[in-house]
Amino acid sequence: MTVSELIKSGALQTFGGGTIAADAASEKPLVSVNPTTLKVRVAEGVAANLVVLHTEPTQASIEVELAEGASLSMGDFYLAGTFAEVKVKQETSSECRMVVAQLGDANVMYNIALDGREATSNLRGVFVGTDSEHAVFDLTTRHDVPDCRSESLVKGVVSGRATGEFRGLVYVAQDAQRTDARQTSRNVEIGNAAHIITKPQLEIYADDVKCSHGATVGQIDDEAILYMRQRGLSESTARRLLLEGFVGDVVSRCEAGAELCEALAVEVESKLARL
Repeated sequence: MTVSELIKSGALQTFGGGTIAADAASEKPLVSVNPTTLKVRVAEGVAANLVVLHTEPTQASIEVELAEGASLSMGDFYLAGTFAEVKVKQETSSECRMVVAQLGDANVMYNIALDGREATSNLRGVFVGTDSEHAVFDLTTRHDVPDCRSESLVKGVVSGRATGEFRGLVYVAQDAQRTDARQTSRNVEIGNAAHIITKPQLEIYADDVKCSHGATVGQIDDEAILYMRQRGLSESTARRLLLEGFVGDVVSRCEAGAELCEALAVEVESKLARL
């Protein structure tokens, strides 16, 4: 079942945009479908689960605030051409775990502000482009105070004449001592016409920090393909399994509930089959 089919089935309780206050813990995720404007505030000490689904071309503005000690698991999934700006503001001891999947044309800007001590951000993202699609993943993580941690891993796969762009910036303010920040971009180009541009950056004004960034762009591992073919798999099957493993490392972290995670996996497998 695809994500759209799951929504139409009525199995999910969904809403559009608006303002949401998560004041109490809930096992069921808040599921927003095609919002143009969405504001979510997670109250002090509350653990919440938010899923945003983009199934139609649109422009979206999303703002998320985590109060002191709040925890949020957020899934942001783009299944259609979308321009979106996502802002996350975190207070003391808050934690945000985010999984992002862009399956096609999408231009998304994330701005994560760690404004309270011991705030933690963990983002895992993937973009997949085929034909002449253009995917843009822009991520800025701001360490504005001491003792915060951030980690981001963004993977990209493009084929045909598709283009993928990752623009990453970790900013560490002058007083943000003991910052621990890591940023990684890993990418696969399939064919000579596919193109990925990756620009991870660090801007550091403090002196007591642990920060790293790195990027790789390459083709599918021919030796791995050969190894799998020697064990009876066709070349197309071997390639598909390698790509599913590469992308699945991100998608498998989805915390949106079994039905929705399975539907997302179907969307990803369908997309990868077109590469």
